[in-house]
Amino acid sequence: MKQNKGKITALLGWSLNAIEAIDKMDRPYVVVGPPEFQSFADTHGIQFVPWVFNHLEERSGELYEKLKDLNTKVAVPIYEETVEWAAAMNARLWNNPCIFHKSLLLRDKGLMKRRAQLAGIRVGVFEEANNKEDIHYFLKRINEALCNINEDDYAPIHVKPFDKAGTVGHYMIRKPEEIDQIDDSEFPLLMESHLEGQEFSCEAFIHNGKVRFLNITEYVKLGHSNFVPASPSLEKWRPQIREAIEKLVDAFGVKYGIIHPEFFITQDGTLSFGEVANRIPGGHIFEHIENAYGFSPYQGQVLCCDPDTTEEEIEAFFPEEVISAKGHSGNLMVYPNVKIVEKLNIPNKLKSHPYFVKHNMFIPVTSKVAERVGFGNHYGTIFFFGNDADEMRSLLIDYEKYNFYQ
Repeated sequence: MKQNKGKITALLGWSLNAIEAIDKMDRPYVVVGPPEFQSFADTHGIQFVPWVFNHLEERSGELYEKLKDLNTKVAVPIYEETVEWAAAMNARLWNNPCIFHKSLLLRDKGLMKRRAQLAGIRVGVFEEANNKEDIHYFLKRINEALCNINEDDYAPIHVKPFDKAGTVGHYMIRKPEEIDQIDDSEFPLLMESHLEGQEFSCEAFIHNGKVRFLNITEYVKLGHSNFVPASPSLEKWRPQIREAIEKLVDAFGVKYGIIHPEFFITQDGTLSFGEVANRIPGGHIFEHIENAYGFSPYQGQVLCCDPDTTEEEIEAFFPEEVISAKGHSGNLMVYPNVKIVEKLNIPNKLKSHPYFVKHNMFIPVTSKVAERVGFGNHYGTIFFFGNDADEMRSLLIDYEKYNFYQ
């Protein structure tokens, strides 16, 4: 990276995996993160700018001046709330205001669906809700369109915030009375029809507007389990999936970095767009990519975010998709099925399985189980690695409802 000697890469957010990865690269960096990590950064010699990521319009100029003084070349977003901040920094650093405006499409679920629809990408029916009456009307109209007259036969709709990551604030509504569980403070919200098919995600590494590496992550159950690379039954649709990703990249004007879109696919190969993020995915997906392919996706993100990364560096870094994978890497995120945790029970059959790698489940200090937000607050993860996708899927399904916490 001769072009970057003396140039600073700014990581916006806090991720030890990302910090360890960039620390191994031949480039200086600075971490811009929550102030509570200052002492850790000082102890470990990490160049650090304490920052609270709020009031973007008022404070982005202040952060830009700090990064400019450090000779910053590029800002890299680590999590959802830093996507717009990174874009605001890069828009100034590269003197290109469009970078920031395009980032808004990757943060607002309503805007992103409109942009995808305008580009000819298949999406569900969606509208904005300002109150509960809007949701009642949308649920009724969707089912009238489907000729579902009896409320017991209603197809579900989904209601979610415009700018939250993953499943936070996500409600699936089947009956009118379920709308009452939504607090008035959560509005406005996005409403959308239910999409049929198998849900999966993609992790596309983009440089100079081109897809340089495309991973497909198979969801066994959203928010609970997944594995990389996907099974042959899903990977057979890779040409169509890649075409959809390239259309998405063009539609959103993505030039550099990574995108993490989610799609649904039916048995006949019909693809529907769910949503897209512009940051590191959850669900340990980056860890799975590294386990399966042997390269650090965190380093890949940094390389793809930098316009000065050369074609030779890109080609040397990314391996061949699917066929170069050493096996399937997967995980099961475990949620207690009890309100009070008294003990942890891990069956010997699981620990002796050849695909079992490790777990990080724990007995919590507070025995009362925390209220779940979206699919967050899981109480540990079990990691697997093996050669057969069917066996991997079977394992994840078998232990999904097992009561590890009692």
